[in-house]
Amino acid sequence: MTSLQTSRPHFHFTPPQHWINDPNGLVYFDGEWHLFYQHNPFGSEWGHMSWGHAVSRDLAHWEHLPLALPEQADYMIFSGSAAVDWHNSGGFGDGIHPPLIAAYTAHSPREQTQHLAFSRDRGRTWTPYSGNPVVAIGSREFRDPKLFWHAPSGRWVMACALADRQQVRLYGSSNLREWRHLSDFGPAGAATGAWECPDLFPLSVEDDPAQQRWVLKVDDQRFGAQYFIGDFDGERFTCDDPPDVARRVDFGRDFYAAQSWNDAPEGRRVWLAWMSHWDYAAQTPTAPWRGMMSAPRELTLRADGGRLCLAQQPARELRSLRRAHWHIAQVSCDEANDRLRTLSVRGTALEIAATFVGTTGDAFGLKVRTGTAEETIIGYSAAEGLLVVDRSRSGDVSFSPRFDARHAAPCPLRDGALTIHVLVDAHSVEVFADGGRLVISDLIFPQPESDGIAIFGAAGARVQSLDVWELA
Repeated sequence: MTSLQTSRPHFHFTPPQHWINDPNGLVYFDGEWHLFYQHNPFGSEWGHMSWGHAVSRDLAHWEHLPLALPEQADYMIFSGSAAVDWHNSGGFGDGIHPPLIAAYTAHSPREQTQHLAFSRDRGRTWTPYSGNPVVAIGSREFRDPKLFWHAPSGRWVMACALADRQQVRLYGSSNLREWRHLSDFGPAGAATGAWECPDLFPLSVEDDPAQQRWVLKVDDQRFGAQYFIGDFDGERFTCDDPPDVARRVDFGRDFYAAQSWNDAPEGRRVWLAWMSHWDYAAQTPTAPWRGMMSAPRELTLRADGGRLCLAQQPARELRSLRRAHWHIAQVSCDEANDRLRTLSVRGTALEIAATFVGTTGDAFGLKVRTGTAEETIIGYSAAEGLLVVDRSRSGDVSFSPRFDARHAAPCPLRDGALTIHVLVDAHSVEVFADGGRLVISDLIFPQPESDGIAIFGAAGARVQSLDVWELA
């Protein structure tokens, strides 16, 4: 039976109350990481879409701010992005401080159009542009503008989803007010459902920072988040892969609508996503809020067998949350031995780094958030070559017939070893494997007292090293 849970995540963002979904308007300015988000200010289900707002100086602690862009009489405020107009190219500034620009979709029963708003006070208040909409094509499936400045071509670029066509449409502008259609990308990769929430950004290759490629991320409502690697010349995105190749961003069920921060310091590329799924988002058993964000993740490109791939790792700022630390080494994965329990390693907010070797058994790994009849399994199936997160006994799974599931990703062993990096929180697990090339993110709803950890596996498998940090 479903019962509402009121214990909040420790380090994953949630609103003070009511519904949230997609992150919006991620921009770094004047020492603050801005997080806007799709929000219903009146209830715990989708509706009355507006932009909620919070800021952080460390990506770990958030200050809630008043509603930024409220629903209007004739349209709701759908997803979008934000950027700093450093040169006041649009004329929205005060001549002293660069303005923040928000690009968002105005959704009405008739159509979806792209609007702008600006802020002259560090994002605390917003004024819609009097010339809205800036882009309209008469479509009800045209949304989620990602706005960024493209320095090589000296203009703004806006990437929008043509949802029902499975395309990303690119526009260009020198002044933010007049926009010209540049090109379309797609259908490609996974094109089985509506496309949403594109993001387009350059990314350097690890160990070869002079080599830079472009990443286009777009969500397919049936497939989930996917990404393409290629080149963007200011007009057109071209993909390195054949059109039928689909690359998953996350193999879990709960990582959708990811957006990266514009103007992040040190040239970093950091993103986060809505941590839920439309199959059960309106039924998740939490109160007085419903919906949460993933942990922020830092992105790089990594060469793997002559092919580039996206790699994700928890943002470095989360290390500041580390408190008590446990370390063990060379422990057999004999489930009857249950060595971690004897070390009293427990917690509902943990960071875990583990390396398993000698993997001759069929299955091995970790169990987290264990308790009476509850456990979430993070394991490796040697027979299938799969990294697995099994949440079928993770706590309350009764609120939706589509929640109880096992999620898996093809995962190679490197020199016979499996290394995983895990974030555990009150209602989630995020598992990073193979250096961040593979990620599985899933919601879980165990009881607060289910806070144990165990290792398991057949004879022959062992933990080479395991570190556990309690997170503040």
